Parts: sequence; structure tokens; C-alpha cells
Amino acid sequence: MLVCRFCQRQVFHQATALLSQGRAFRVQRLQRPFRAFTHHEAWSVAGTHGPLHGIRVLDLSRVLAGPYCTMILGDLGAEVIKVERPGVGDDTRSWGPPFCKSESAYFLSVNRNKKSVTVNIKHPEGAAIVRELAKVSDVLVENYLPGKLSSMGLGYEQLAVESPHLVYCSITGYGQTGPDSARAGYDVIVSGVGGLMHITGPTDGEPCKVGVAMTDLSTGLYAHGAIMAALIHRQHTGQGQHIDCSLLATQVASLVNIASNYLNAGQEARRHGTSHPSIVPYQAFRTQDGFLLVGAGNDGQFQILCQCLALPSLAADARYKTNELRVANRESLLATLTETFSQQTTTEWLKQLEGSGIPYGPINNMAAVFSDAQVNHLQLIQEVAHPTAGVVKFPGPAVKYSTTSTVPPSAPPTLGQDTVEVLQDVLGMDMKTVETLRQKRVI
Repeated sequence: MLVCRFCQRQVFHQATALLSQGRAFRVQRLQRPFRAFTHHEAWSVAGTHGPLHGIRVLDLSRVLAGPYCTMILGDLGAEVIKVERPGVGDDTRSWGPPFCKSESAYFLSVNRNKKSVTVNIKHPEGAAIVRELAKVSDVLVENYLPGKLSSMGLGYEQLAVESPHLVYCSITGYGQTGPDSARAGYDVIVSGVGGLMHITGPTDGEPCKVGVAMTDLSTGLYAHGAIMAALIHRQHTGQGQHIDCSLLATQVASLVNIASNYLNAGQEARRHGTSHPSIVPYQAFRTQDGFLLVGAGNDGQFQILCQCLALPSLAADARYKTNELRVANRESLLATLTETFSQQTTTEWLKQLEGSGIPYGPINNMAAVFSDAQVNHLQLIQEVAHPTAGVVKFPGPAVKYSTTSTVPPSAPPTLGQDTVEVLQDVLGMDMKTVETLRQKRVI
């Protein structure tokens, strides 16, 4: 006999038998019929469906940070219901080229393992559908401007009345409150406001954006971790909560050592190209045919690097004995290393450095990344059949588990492909009601 963690109702199932046999088990939530429960949860022995099997995520987010977060949850076995605008969908459905037939490659990159439901949430009946879905969901993720969903009756305080179990994660540009909270948040803008662009680019050049939207992606990762923590908290208390996750807070928190240099030592940051402000050498060097990244994080590694480069005089030079001295004498040291690396090809240097124990590697283009032996060994390329785009490939989940596992990928959904299924199976609507909603352009 187990006690339900949310309502303290006793739930009889197979756990007692398994425990008496000394067998390990984990629990999952049983499917709940429409309106049967609000925050009550029933649990049973789980199969091998991913660690979040039984968790339902209502995804009202779009573009990148939110969808990236919910994709990770979907990879872990959660049921993700993506709510999109009828006829339009997520903004990224139109972001291209490139397109894979009718589908945007951008949209495909962060929307696997989800169901697409088209609902006009500005329509009162559409908002009502979202409220009913919230009642039977565990998590809601949204990235509207603060107050926007509240104006539709879909804010956290409003939904929590009927769904106190709900973990409600809001992703914004600048947070829920404060002087900039009403500003629209975009990765490239916040990367500038939050200091990342100031430290990215050539030493004497203009600020540069990072090649992928790292502020958005980092925010999605923060949101994913916060949701997991809130679910654990709910296991103990039965209560959901509101998570305030913003691009600006994520970006400032991610400044790590650069922030510490300023806050604790008063050192203003500047751009260093591929080099590091506190470690020398730690950067890319031009070879005869490309670039090679090399790092010497400690004095021992610097000695090894000098041996690999056949530069015993450099290793013995008093100016470079410690990292602090190497930072102080950065220009003269880098001049010697730059000249040395220019004398051979990248492949020749890779062979020379192999097995040395120091960090090194080429700067790969996408073709080289996805043909890399280690990338393929880690099974970082997944593919799945898509109903309109054909075979779709994308980078697989980054984390592997010894006991649990991620789920096999399902294709990113076409716009609204699961609307009828969700309304019927999750909310218990009959087909006549569904057709009426469609005629009213609610769905």
C-alpha cells in the first residue's frame, strides 16, 4: 500500500508484492479520466518509458528557449502537448530557408517528442480549453510578456486556484517585475545587455554574437532544471509553484569568472578572440591549412606542449615558468607559438599532439563535426521519419543514464496534427463538440 503524495489517499497496487520479493521498482502516474482528479495523483509500477513517463507538460512557448526546455522534458519521457496558433503555429515554422520540403529546419531542431494542438487562446472557449488541460497537466511552460496570459485568465494565480499542483514556468526576457519587465526579450539583444557580446569577438574588433543562440539555450536549460526541482518539491508538499525564468538573469549568472573578475577584483572585461583572459596559452592558432585549438591549463601542461613543439628553450625561459608570468608576457609567448604552428598543417599537428594529455583539437565545420568518430560513438545523430519532410536528422540528447533512458524520438509534429486526439483522449470531448469548436475557429 502506497500513500498518494498529493492527496494522502491510499492507493493499492503491486508495490507491496514487489517489495516483499526484494525487487526494485519506480512509480508513475496513472492516466486520469477527464475531471476525475484535480491535484490528486495515482501511481503504479512503471515500465521502461523514460524517467518522466507519466508527467504531462502543457507547452505554450514558442521560438527557442521554451521549446528547447520542453524538448528535453520530452526526451526524458514526459508527454508534451504543444499549443500553437491555428493556421500559423510557432514562429519558427516559417523561419527559413532552409526548409525540409514544407517544414522549417529550425522548427524541426527543437520540437521532437511533442504533440501539436492548435487552439486560439484569445477566444474565451480556447482559453477554457487551456484551463482544462492545465487541470490534468503537471507542468505549464510559457514565454509571453508578463501579464499577457493573466489578461486571458491563464496566469499562474488564476490557474493555481483550480490546479494547485501545477508547476508553472514563465520564461521572459527580463523577469516578471522591474523597470524592464515589459520589454520583449530576444537572444541577441539580451546577450548584449547581459554582457556576453561585450566579451565575444576579436581582440581589437567589433563585438560579435555567438554563432548559436546560447542565451536562449542556457535559459531553456535553467528552466528545465528548475522544473525538475519544482517537481521534486511537489513530491514532498503536493504543491506546485510559479517559476520566474528570464534570459537576462540566465545571461548574467552565466558570466561566471568574468563576473567574478569584475565584482571581486574590479577588472573590466574585454574581448580576447579565441584566447582566455586568465590562462596562456589557451586559444586557436593558425596552421598551414586551418586552425588548431591548444590549451595549457597548468605549468605541467605547458612543459608538455613545449616538448611536443620541440621548443626546449621556451620551456626553460624564466618569463614563462608560471601561468601568471605567461599571462604577463602574453604577447611575446604567443608570437613564438603562432610562428611555430604556422609551419605545419592541422592534421600534422594533431598527430604530433596525440596522446600528450594536453587539451587540443581542430575547429571543425558542420561536416567535420557530424563525421567525427567520437560524435558518432556517442550516438549524437538521431533520425526519424517525418510525415511531410521525409527522414529528419537532429543531434540526440546530450546525457546518458545507467538505469533509466531517454525515449526513442518521435517526429516533430505538423501543425495541429494532434488536436483531435488530445481533445478527445485527454479532455474527453466528443467529435460533435470538436467540430463545433473548429467551426467557431477556436481550434
